[in-house]
Amino acid sequence: MNTTKLIIVAVGGQGNLLASKVLGEAALLSGVPVRMSEIHGMAQRGGVVESALVFGDGESTIISDGQADVFVSFEPAEALRALRKCQPRTVSIINLSPSPPFTVAIGRGVYPDIDEVIRLIKEKTSRLIAFDAVALASQAGSVMAVNMVLLGALAQTGVLPLPIENIRKAIETRTKQSFANINLNAFQLGFDAASKSI
Repeated sequence: MNTTKLIIVAVGGQGNLLASKVLGEAALLSGVPVRMSEIHGMAQRGGVVESALVFGDGESTIISDGQADVFVSFEPAEALRALRKCQPRTVSIINLSPSPPFTVAIGRGVYPDIDEVIRLIKEKTSRLIAFDAVALASQAGSVMAVNMVLLGALAQTGVLPLPIENIRKAIETRTKQSFANINLNAFQLGFDAASKSI
C-alpha cells in the first residue's frame, strides 16, 4: 500500500489532537495501517500543536520538510510557519479565521496579511482549500467544532485512503455523544465548503 503523509497544525485548544484521533480510528475501521505522532509545545498557552499521520506502509511518523501529501492548518499564521513541510503536489486546507498570539494583542507582534498567506500557500502547493471554518462551526452549533469542519474538507479531497462513512463512524465513537450531531453537521458543512473553496 502506498503511503499518504498528513501534517495538521493548530494552536492549543483548537481540537487538533481530537481530529488526529478521529482519523486514527477511521484508519483502524478501514483496515489501513496508520502511524501518528504529536508535538504539543506550549499548547495550553495557545502555542503550536502539530500532528503527523502516515497512512499505509510507512515505517516512521517523521514527515520531513517537503514530504507532506496533505497539509491542514487550523490557523493562518501557523500555516505559514509549517509551510516548509509542503511540496508542489501537496493538497492544503486552511482555516482563514485568525487566532492571533498575545504578542499581537499587546502590540509586540504583527499578524501576517491573510491575502499574502493565501498567495504563498498557492505558490507552494498544488491545491488550496481555504475558508472560514470558525463561521461554519458556529453554524453547526459550536465554535469548538472547527476541527470537524476541517476534517470534512479533508474527506472531500479524497486524498486519504479512508472511506467517508468510516470517518463519520469515528466521529460518532471518538467524540462526546452530546456533541455527536453538532460534530457530524460540522463535518458535512466542511465537506460541502471544500467543493466550492478557492
